[in-house]
Amino acid sequence: MKRFCSILNQLLQIFSRTDFEKAVDETKAERHARGFRSWDQFVAMLFCQLADANSLREICGGLASCEGRLSHLGTRVPARSTLAYANSHRNWELFQKVFYQVYEHCQLDLGMKTKFKFKNPLLSIDSTHVSLCSEMFPWATYSRQKGAVKLHFTLDHAGYLPAAMVITTGKYSELIIARRQSWDAGTILLFDRGFIDFAWFDRLTDSGVWFITRVKADMRYEVVHSQKSNHAGEVVADESIRLTGRRTRKRYPGLLRVVTIDKPDGEQFRFLTNNMTLAASTIAAAYKDRWQIENFFKLLKQNLRIKSFLSTSPNAVWTQIWTAVIAMLLIRYLQMKSQYNWSFSNLLYFLRMNLFVYRDLWDWLHNPFVPPDPVEQPTQLVLGWN
Repeated sequence: MKRFCSILNQLLQIFSRTDFEKAVDETKAERHARGFRSWDQFVAMLFCQLADANSLREICGGLASCEGRLSHLGTRVPARSTLAYANSHRNWELFQKVFYQVYEHCQLDLGMKTKFKFKNPLLSIDSTHVSLCSEMFPWATYSRQKGAVKLHFTLDHAGYLPAAMVITTGKYSELIIARRQSWDAGTILLFDRGFIDFAWFDRLTDSGVWFITRVKADMRYEVVHSQKSNHAGEVVADESIRLTGRRTRKRYPGLLRVVTIDKPDGEQFRFLTNNMTLAASTIAAAYKDRWQIENFFKLLKQNLRIKSFLSTSPNAVWTQIWTAVIAMLLIRYLQMKSQYNWSFSNLLYFLRMNLFVYRDLWDWLHNPFVPPDPVEQPTQLVLGWN
C-alpha cells in the first residue's frame, strides 16, 4: 500500500538539502544564529509565494494551522518576529545561490532546446521595475517622489526559464547592468533599442557573442554590400553596413548587418546584428521570440508576491524577490515535466489548493482531475471467546 507525504513536502524534495547547506556555509547565512535555521526561513518564504500569503501573520499562521503535517518537512513554525528579523538580517545571497542551483537542476533534468535549428544558446535581456513608496522605502528613492527596485533578467529561450537576475534600485539603467555581465562565446543575445551602445557592441563581438536588436531611427550608416532578398516573403532587404557617425564609427569600426522586413499590415521593422551567417528570416524570427520575456514579466507580477513586501529593509526585499523567482522556476519546472497541458496560472492556482494534500505529486500533475486509488484500510481482527 503506497503512502505519500504532503505535496508541499514533495516539492521541497526537489531542492537538494546538501547543496542548500553548502550554500548556507558559503554565504555564512547562519552566522550568530540562535536556533532558527536558514532552511526554516526558506520553507516559510517559499510557502509565502506558493500559498499567496500577504503578511508575516498569514505565513506563520498558515504553517501553524497545518503543524501536524509539517513533521516530514524537516522544519518548524517560526515566530513572526523571528522570521522578520531573519529576512532583514540574514544574507540574501543564500537565496540567489539556491536559485542557480535549481536552474542548473532544471537544465540537466529537462535537457531543453530552443525551437530554432541553430545550436547557439539564445538569451533575452531586459528589466522590469517594481514601484515602491519612497516614504516607506527611502533607500529605493530615485527621483524626488518616486521609489522602485529594478529586476534585470536574462531569459533562457530553451524552456523560457529565468537564467539570471540582478536586483538594483530604480536609478540603475539596463545598459549599466548589461555592461557588467558576461556570456559564453557563441551566445545570441536579444534586447531592445534601450541597450544600444556601440562600444559595448564592440566588446561583445570581440568576445564572440552575437546580438540582435532594433535599428534606431537616427543611426547613420553606409551600405557596404546588399544581398538578394526574397521579395515573396517578409524579408525585403539584407545589408552589410558600416557606421558613419563621427562617434559611432570609432566605437564600432567593424561591419554590422541590417535586416529589413515588411509585415502584412505594411509596418516595417529593421534589425541590427553582428551575425553575418544566420538567414535573414531567422534573425527576424529570433527577435520576434524576444516577446517571451515580456510574457515572463507579466506572469511573475500577476501570480507571485512581488509587488507588496513583508518588510521594508533592502535585505528583506531582496530575499522576498529571490524566493519569488525560485518559486516561478519551480512552477515552470513542474509545468514542463507534467503530461497534462497546464497553463502557468492554473497550475499555481490548483497547487495552492493542494499544498497539504497527501497524494503523489507526479500522479496529481499528470492526472489532476482523476481521483486517486482508494487507500486500503487495514482489516480489524475480531477477538473471539473460546
